[in-house]
Amino acid sequence: MNIHNPAITVPPVQQSEPSKGERTREKILDLAYDMVIQKGFAATSIEELVEAAGITKSGFFYHFRDKNDLAQAVMNRFYSSVGERMDTTSARARDLTEDPLHGYLIYLKLYAELMQNSAAENPGCLAATVAFQERAFPREVHAINEAGVRDWRAKNLEWLQRIAAVYPPQSEIDIESMADAANSAAIGGLALAKAMNDPAVAASQMLVFRELIRQVFLPR
Repeated sequence: MNIHNPAITVPPVQQSEPSKGERTREKILDLAYDMVIQKGFAATSIEELVEAAGITKSGFFYHFRDKNDLAQAVMNRFYSSVGERMDTTSARARDLTEDPLHGYLIYLKLYAELMQNSAAENPGCLAATVAFQERAFPREVHAINEAGVRDWRAKNLEWLQRIAAVYPPQSEIDIESMADAANSAAIGGLALAKAMNDPAVAASQMLVFRELIRQVFLPR
């Protein structure tokens, strides 16, 4: 019996529209993100968020237990978003070439473009903001920040280890420190772009790191 019927098609999965509550929660998170970077966590009040979001105070507490719970939600969403962006860009680069060095160079070029767009659209870097406001945030937020940055390191380290297996480094260098240098280029680039009011600076820092990768791994 032939059970294959080409006339039968599976309908695409329909994406449900976010509910009013979900939209409100996202709006609060967006506002909190901007305020924390622009003013600092201590200077960001629940009252100000409630007014900006156009909701009642009870509406705020429907979504978040307190201000610290909000901060953790902002951090988790931030790292989830950036991690997804890194994974998507990495997958795109791997699809274009099987060579790990060329793939990583493609990845860094694509990510430099994303950084420039991010610097133009966002008020700053949340990772740096939390790191330098040590006393303003609860330890749970600092723990999320550390775990997130370490995850970024792991993503870059995985690339670099694959490269080193095929292209031995041309000079003595610690691979894990190179992975940290990728983070420095990303976080520092966004900070410089903000300080200099020039989004292109963010991309240029990642491209400088990209050139370092070429110098270290490409045979002379």
